[in-house]
Amino acid sequence: MFLVMGITGHVGGATAQHLLAQGRKVRALVRNREKAANWADQGVELVDGDWNDAAAVERALEGVDGAFVMLPAVWAPSPDFREAKNVIANYVAALARAVPPRVVVLSSMGANRTSGLGMITALSLLEEGLRHLTLPIAYVRAGGFFENFLYGLHVAKDGTLPVYYNPTSRKSTMIATDDIGAQVVTLLTGPTWSGHRVVELGSMVSADEVAAQLGKVLQRDVKAFAIPRAGWAAAFEQLGVPKGHTGPAEAMFDAVNAGWMDLGVAGTEHVAGTTSPRDVFAAAYKATTA
Repeated sequence: MFLVMGITGHVGGATAQHLLAQGRKVRALVRNREKAANWADQGVELVDGDWNDAAAVERALEGVDGAFVMLPAVWAPSPDFREAKNVIANYVAALARAVPPRVVVLSSMGANRTSGLGMITALSLLEEGLRHLTLPIAYVRAGGFFENFLYGLHVAKDGTLPVYYNPTSRKSTMIATDDIGAQVVTLLTGPTWSGHRVVELGSMVSADEVAAQLGKVLQRDVKAFAIPRAGWAAAFEQLGVPKGHTGPAEAMFDAVNAGWMDLGVAGTEHVAGTTSPRDVFAAAYKATTA
């Protein structure tokens, strides 16, 4: 039995799907059973609770062979990141009491740093918060998700893909969420290890390359366009980030553009992705046109 946190999201869902494909038993902690009904139909054991409840997390961890944990994405965190700190404290308390045989943690490229990361600061805090636990833990520092470009299927019909990457030719670490799920399952079900390890996950890809592969799916020439830095706040507001609270999202992309999330941090392992941006776009395009 393996616990998967965030099963209704992209990475948690991919992890659960890969586990089920191997015939493994899966458990998920969910706030809304209705939202997770499709997983229950596939045999996933649902545990009612929330990652803000340490007792619920501990119940979900009871008797598992391994656990995949992650933080909820908060685009407009409090200045002190208290939302993340509360979840981290609950994880620490639950893991210290339940002590599963192994834990895989979704982190991010750049989480080795402690400042200047914007939203990624939450994952730096997560790694630091779990650091003193003695059980086997693997931190998967994933690159930016190819799925974050899916808006391009709708907005790039004029041949332009607006991005926060600047210059658009510069490569940074990127990955498909299905590849993250596959690697998480490899760690959960593969050879055991002791202590803590860090796996950098992804390949170096540029926004220009992403745009070109989107163009192949849309069957038109698509070019990446770097949104001017002065326009980032307004762009994030259009995505639903509250006015005056776009700083963490902006700082995250500043860190990406500064090279702080590139591969090659000393002392880490590296696994390249196998799914291309084109694969991600093609699957989503097929789903919308079926």
